[in-house]
Amino acid sequence: MSMRNLHLDELRDHCLAKPAVTESFPFDASTLVFKVAGKMFALCDVDDFTGINVKCDPERALELRERYDAVAPGYHMNKAHWNTVAVDSDASRSDLLGWVDDSYALIVASLTKKVRAEHGL
Repeated sequence: MSMRNLHLDELRDHCLAKPAVTESFPFDASTLVFKVAGKMFALCDVDDFTGINVKCDPERALELRERYDAVAPGYHMNKAHWNTVAVDSDASRSDLLGWVDDSYALIVASLTKKVRAEHGL
């Protein structure tokens, strides 16, 4: 059995420490969604925390899928723009948190100047 590289409480703390981040369960009672300024950047199943869905640049997404066994096309997501990353795999804790950071940054960059200003981003 492999060691879990990231625990749910670590993911929550990491996400909630970022500016303008909220957490909610908009889909069902077990899918925890993290949003910045109302836009999703990460989600996971709290009852079965085996992976995290994160947004990713499409070219980088393909590169990561080729390089890591942990990275797969986003489960129930747009597979060009989302990856599902296994938390107990060949990806390190710093890889996992880095991909969460990248996802957050992609969403922030997609926001209008007005929305960024409203949320202090």
